[in-house]
Amino acid sequence: MKTATVKELKNELTYRSQAELVELCLRLSKFKKENKELLTYLLFESSDEDAFIRGVKEEIDTDFDQINTKSYFYIKKSVRKILRNTKKYIRYSKKKETEVELLLYFCENLKEMRPSYKNNVSLVNIFNRQIVLIKKAITSLHEDLQFDYGLELEELEI
Repeated sequence: MKTATVKELKNELTYRSQAELVELCLRLSKFKKENKELLTYLLFESSDEDAFIRGVKEEIDTDFDQINTKSYFYIKKSVRKILRNTKKYIRYSKKKETEVELLLYFCENLKEMRPSYKNNVSLVNIFNRQIVLIKKAITSLHEDLQFDYGLELEELEI
């Protein structure tokens, strides 16, 4: 089966009735957990971005608390999973402020984790890559937010 392009899908959806669109959305949500999560965000959480960010931060905290610290192998696997989930929530939001805030929070948790991430090259690389992404995202924000997040980033890099 050949997958249609986004443009083709958009054109076809314009010809559907509201009831058909609702049915398509519900059917789509049954196939993948991510589709259901995205619909949940769009319908219930997008109106209150601060509450969404708080919820994601709580999930990050919980995940960091559950990391098996017996070996760096398990730590790396867990940190990658936490980062993958964080990036998924950032994609849902599509807001640069949310991206910066969540990545800063992830890096703060990684920095505070014991044993230190600095003892493992992979974890250091993950940390440094997120710092680069934060800097890139900060440049697209308003000047006041750039200053505020810049201060947080400097504190994190120390």
